Amino acid sequence: MDNSGDIIAKVMSKTSFKREQKQNINNQSLQDAPEQTSAFPHTELSTCPICDGRGIVLQGDSAVACSCMEQKRIDNSFKYARMSKELKTYSFAQFNLEYYRCTTEPDHYVNAEKALKAAQDFTEKVQKNPYEIGLLFSGPVGSGKTFLAASIANALLLQQYKVLFLVVPDLLDELRASFSAKSETSEADLLDIARTVPILILDDLGAHNYTEWSRNRIYSILNYRMNEQLPTIITTNLDFDEIEQHLGERTCSRLLQMCRVFRLTAPQDIRRQKYIQREKGKGQF
Repeated sequence: MDNSGDIIAKVMSKTSFKREQKQNINNQSLQDAPEQTSAFPHTELSTCPICDGRGIVLQGDSAVACSCMEQKRIDNSFKYARMSKELKTYSFAQFNLEYYRCTTEPDHYVNAEKALKAAQDFTEKVQKNPYEIGLLFSGPVGSGKTFLAASIANALLLQQYKVLFLVVPDLLDELRASFSAKSETSEADLLDIARTVPILILDDLGAHNYTEWSRNRIYSILNYRMNEQLPTIITTNLDFDEIEQHLGERTCSRLLQMCRVFRLTAPQDIRRQKYIQREKGKGQF
C-alpha cells in the first residue's frame, strides 16, 4: 500500500511538526528512500529520492510540494547559521579514537568511547522514537564535541530527517538581524523554527557575552523543546556551574532534564594533533 502522497501533503501543512505526525513522517522517509549517493540531501534537491530533484510530486491529478522543500525552507530561514562545508564531511566512521589514547590518563579514551556510542545510539533510536532524550557534549576546545554533533546531523539528514544545525553565536546574530527592515524573516519565525524543528543541534553554547535578551531567547527555545520532548543536541566548553553562571539556573536545570551529558577530553587539542601530523607529512617536523 503506497500512502506517500498523503504523508507528503501532511509534511507541507502547517501542522507538519505536530507530535502525532512526526513518527509517520520519519518512518515513511525511511521506507521510500533508496540508496543515496550524497550525504547531504538537504543541500541539493537532485538527491531527493521522493521527487528526484523536481521539488514537487503528483498526488492524484494535482502537483504538491515535496517534503524536501520543508528542509530547504528551514535551511534558508537561517541564512548565516548553516553547517560549514567541512562539517558536512564528518561521519562516525571518521571519529578517530586514537586521538584520545593516553597511557597515563586512560579516561580520555574511555570517555570518548562512551560519547561516540551515545551519539550512534541516539541516531538509531531517534528514528524509532521522535521524543528520544537529547545529548550534551561538554569539553575543552578541540576535544571532538562538534565532530560528533555534525556526524549525528549528517547521518539523520541522509535518512531525510528534518535537522537544524545552529552555532549559538550565529543564531543570536541571526535573531538580532531579524529586527532590520531589510530582513525577510521575523524573530518570531526564526524562534518558531528553532523551537519546533524535529531535531535541533546547538553548537558552541560557550562563554559568550550573554545579555538578558539573549539568555531569554535561548531559554525560550530550550524550554519549549523540553516541554514538547523534542530531541536537542548541544555542545559546550562550559561545565554546569559555568552554564548556570552565564545562562541562569532555570536553563541549566532544563538541560539536565532534556539531555544525557558526556564529557570529552583529549591529551592534546585534536586540531593541533592533526596539524602536527599534516606538517610531518610535509617534512616540517
